Amino acid sequence: MPMYKPNSYRNVKLDVGVGGQVLDLETAVKDGVLDGVGGGVLVSAGVAEKLDLKKMIEELESIEVPSVFICPISLDPMEDPVTLCTGQTYERSNILKWFSLGHCTCPTTMQELWDDTVTPNRTMQHLIYSWFSQKFLAMKKRSEDVQGRAIELLENLKKVKGQARVQTLKELRQVVAAHSTARKAVLDNGGTALVSSLLGPFTTHAVGSEAVGILVNLDIDFASKSNLRQPAKISLMVDMLNEGSIETKINVTRLIEMLMEGSDFENENLSSLSLLVGLLRLVKDKRHPNGLLAGLGLLKSICSHESVRGSVVSIGTVPPLVELLPSLNSECLELALYILEVLSSIPEGRLALKGCASTIPNVVKLLMRVSEACMQLALSILWAVCMLAPEECTALAVEAGLAAKLLLVIQSGCNPELKQRSVELLKLCSLNYTSTIVISEYGKGLELAGLDDAKWGYFKFKLMVYCDSDIAGFVSNLLSEETVEQMHAGFGSSGQKPSPGVTKISRKHQSAQHLPNCLP
Repeated sequence: MPMYKPNSYRNVKLDVGVGGQVLDLETAVKDGVLDGVGGGVLVSAGVAEKLDLKKMIEELESIEVPSVFICPISLDPMEDPVTLCTGQTYERSNILKWFSLGHCTCPTTMQELWDDTVTPNRTMQHLIYSWFSQKFLAMKKRSEDVQGRAIELLENLKKVKGQARVQTLKELRQVVAAHSTARKAVLDNGGTALVSSLLGPFTTHAVGSEAVGILVNLDIDFASKSNLRQPAKISLMVDMLNEGSIETKINVTRLIEMLMEGSDFENENLSSLSLLVGLLRLVKDKRHPNGLLAGLGLLKSICSHESVRGSVVSIGTVPPLVELLPSLNSECLELALYILEVLSSIPEGRLALKGCASTIPNVVKLLMRVSEACMQLALSILWAVCMLAPEECTALAVEAGLAAKLLLVIQSGCNPELKQRSVELLKLCSLNYTSTIVISEYGKGLELAGLDDAKWGYFKFKLMVYCDSDIAGFVSNLLSEETVEQMHAGFGSSGQKPSPGVTKISRKHQSAQHLPNCLP
């Protein structure tokens, strides 16, 4: 039950919006400043409408409310305040619920109540209603002013040219970005079509950048999107992506991504080298990191089109993305890994990943440090690269600590698909790399995994049975006969007891019924 210490009326300051004055509540009551200011009435189309307190409270949810208007139980503004014999005031429904639970005390002071009568606090109710009415009416007036200004600016756009047009667009962009009511006014008054018509082959970048800044803040309908996909308009956007300010580049990127949603965007537009190069520059621009998220988002959308992936690789996208991986936040990292994983599905992409010296070290470092979605993408990238050149790449991966990381993945609570891919990568490493080094690298994960010697030995034994690798002989030499007996007990009736001196584990243990319990 939330507890609340109320302020005294005498110390509460109240902004009543009268000539900018801030008055204390006692003075406001005494002087009648709050007595029906605005009358709590909204005049619409010449008809007076009584304002509903509940609706006003909901509309003004984000505004700071004077503490004396807050119910100490629910910590929400009161609509029907009542006062107890202790002098404390509560929302009627909340205090009655308190009593229904068998309490006979005041929730704030915890005093025993000598009288359980609740008295309606009409003065407080009137103050609450008056305060919310003033704030609500002021908000409505500002909203109407913004809507009116947005409509006025749209009308001006039809008349002005040159620098006056740029200034009008700039003001409209600022109004639309700041107020949802302005956005609605623009949409309802044909603003999308009007602003879109300003984009074309002869549009200056000054006009184009302001127009795009408006459009990215609007909910563009299908017809308007089709209009904006015209080659001349896309060409202008691509030019601005390459030559505009950082704000213009980000807005252009966001707008093109919006135009790609739910449509068959023309592949010739997507594969435009100017578009791809401009996008890559935005992603690589270390001076303006705020463009990274927008750039990666659009690049992800473009890479979802299979026919364009070769072009994305050809402009050198892979190396800079790989180099960025260690410094990315979680949102950008998932986008970058998705792009690299998609590009690894084509031969050119796999070659580019293999050719980048940082690919394997940077991707291996991410394992067990990121979300499961990121780990899934990282493992898929590693698999694609290692399968391209197993001996060379698995050696690099093991030296980068892949074996220890895979052990942690297998021992963790990750999903079965992640564990299965980890086991496959371990098998690939053990088949293509020196067995003693693989065992050593597995050992690096011992302390990290929190395993004691017996559990570690048992896990290694079961792992080697599953992978059928050539390092089984080394396992038998590392473990004592007693430990092997313990490991056999772990198998139960699932397989034949292996001899402690074996140097190769029988392939019969690979069948499904003999798979280790700790592996998927």
